[in-house]
Amino acid sequence: MDKLSPLDALFVEAEDQDPHTSMAIASIAVFAGPPPSDEEFKAALAGRLPLLPRYRQKLRTVPFRLGRPVWVEDPRFDLSYHVRRTALPAPGGDEQLRQLMGRVMSQRLDRDHPLWEYWVAEGLTGGRWAVISKIHHCMVDGVSGTDLYRVIFDFTPQPPPPETDDRVAGAEPTGASLAAQAAVDLALIPVRGAAALSGLVTDPVRAASQVSDTVRAATRLAPALWPAAGSSLTGPIGRQRRYTWSRTSLSQIKAIKRELGGTVNDVVLAAISSGFRDLLLARGEEPGPHTLPSLVPVSLRAPGEENIYENRVSALVASLPVHVADPVDRLAAVRSELAGLKDSKEVILGAELASLGGYYPFPLISRGIRATFSLPQREIVTVTTNVPGPQKRLYALGRRLEEIIPYVPIATTVRIGISIFSYCGHVSFGVTGDFDTNPDLDVLARGIEQGIADLRAAARRAAARHAAAPA
Repeated sequence: MDKLSPLDALFVEAEDQDPHTSMAIASIAVFAGPPPSDEEFKAALAGRLPLLPRYRQKLRTVPFRLGRPVWVEDPRFDLSYHVRRTALPAPGGDEQLRQLMGRVMSQRLDRDHPLWEYWVAEGLTGGRWAVISKIHHCMVDGVSGTDLYRVIFDFTPQPPPPETDDRVAGAEPTGASLAAQAAVDLALIPVRGAAALSGLVTDPVRAASQVSDTVRAATRLAPALWPAAGSSLTGPIGRQRRYTWSRTSLSQIKAIKRELGGTVNDVVLAAISSGFRDLLLARGEEPGPHTLPSLVPVSLRAPGEENIYENRVSALVASLPVHVADPVDRLAAVRSELAGLKDSKEVILGAELASLGGYYPFPLISRGIRATFSLPQREIVTVTTNVPGPQKRLYALGRRLEEIIPYVPIATTVRIGISIFSYCGHVSFGVTGDFDTNPDLDVLARGIEQGIADLRAAARRAAARHAAAPA
């Protein structure tokens, strides 16, 4: 029985307080055909389950919310429940796959079972097939979710032998035992707080630095949390989702940053800003300097911690420059914004706030989250998360994995979210939208691709000027 971390528990509470929210993250993995049979796929997956104990555990809430939820072994675990089979209607192109993804992700995961599903979709053009991986955010973040590809799939066409399965599922804990353990944890909270405080007292230099960084971050963050300028990008959302994506190559992005400066993340955020600018203009709205504050998750994992399946993230709030018309100036504005955020230590503040959950009673935290969700959220308009994926080819049952397309959930008043994922030199922008308020989501997707094209053209012009300049 494992207790959820404070941050993992937050994703559960967030879903509980909003009937229109599903906090599942996901991706589409597209494979060269032919698709494996249902029996083949399940057998291959069963051979990896010993490496993923969380896949056979379900979530249990503590009576009266006395403590954070816990993971317990599911004594009735049935792999057949978690592996779904479907087929795209003809012609089996991107549009049919987008519609399937929107429908799959509009439904919440069932808390009576382990919180994951794999959908095997047949009938893609060219004899291909796909796997939609759907996993609750309380289990993984973007980095650990990406590591699941390494576990489930293979780096060679020849699969390794199945893992030995010596799991013995015990009986579920009773509600009384969960409540008793939570009561003990509540009693120990002052002890943990005192231990943390004593550590700071014995290291005053670290304590002073920590306080200084936190104050600096709070000062930088405060203006970013003013309500954003009103637009059609924010407001109430429903339960149903639209989904689409954009594509580019990592080589294109690196060529842009080489000539125009910045990082890969700067370039993708500039392209996303371009897409949102196109969407706003197409809707007859004038983009302003504070129209698009974006939550930008930042991984806190050290190298080698990718296979720890929980959330280890903080976040920044970056104001994306949708008001800047010139693509090169837009990239420069993104670079300046992110450089300022890095200097502000805002990531440290996010990590500190998340860690506070371990030093306060969970009933108090739960009530605070419920109160937060009862208020209108107008500070964050979108979420943009960039996760580097494997750059080495993967396989499933000998079939080549051609493309991975990511999905990020949306909640509260955030009507659109974007997830960026790179795999084998290809970069995909997965765009999630509220169904009713975003019938034109493709305008954003095509605008992102046009933003890359505009930056690439500018990079070529810069390269030509450099080549023509006298030595």
